[in-house]
Amino acid sequence: MASSPIIHKLEFNIEIDATPEQFHHMWTHRPHHVHHTSSEKVQGCDLHDGEFGTPGVIICWRYVHDGKAKIAKQEVEKIDHENKSITFKMLEGDLMKEYKTFIISIQTLPPKEGNKGCIAHWTLEYEMLHEGVGHPETLRQFFIELTADMGAHLIKEE
Repeated sequence: MASSPIIHKLEFNIEIDATPEQFHHMWTHRPHHVHHTSSEKVQGCDLHDGEFGTPGVIICWRYVHDGKAKIAKQEVEKIDHENKSITFKMLEGDLMKEYKTFIISIQTLPPKEGNKGCIAHWTLEYEMLHEGVGHPETLRQFFIELTADMGAHLIKEE
């Protein structure tokens, strides 16, 4: 009898000064501009198939994680403009050397009462290829820093 896959989930929030609309718009319609916000982390985002801002679009990221140049080919599985969320499904790339599946969801939430800006809520869902693979803690830190860089950049764009 085959065992069912064990899907792990890592969730975290980052508060930034950018508005929910700015942050969501960058991820959905302008992911190819993310490298302008944090060029030491993200070198580029290339369109492979489809159109930015639409579900089903295939994009390929070039980034530096843990001091190494890496790539990630993803499909945008879902975009929900009302709830300001986007879901990326990993298709190919460096993460697939350790994980059988890897899905990244970003939801942009309103700020806590009395604050300005927004809260970026990240969810990483993944299935490890084997027991020797660790949880993506350094990737979590990568996304925290990237989000902070994006927030600072978006405030300057206003």
